[in-house]
Amino acid sequence: MISPHLQAIERDLRTLSLEELEWLLERITKQVQAKKQTSEKFTDVQYMNEQLTAMANDLEIQAEITSINSEFSVTEIDGL
Repeated sequence: MISPHLQAIERDLRTLSLEELEWLLERITKQVQAKKQTSEKFTDVQYMNEQLTAMANDLEIQAEITSINSEFSVTEIDGL
């Protein structure tokens, strides 16, 4: 079932000019393609492993993790 929100968008589309509809269609197409690429990347185990390895080797990320661990070391001691 189509949501009321989508129905409202459809009604609003009727008021747009052809030029505006073409522009919107191009923008929607780009967003759909970008979401598909992102979705495919996160379901690709090899890609995710490569990204995790890169993050693990990143000196800035290592420094941030060290900082976070230091900040919460007291909490770890009292068991919370």
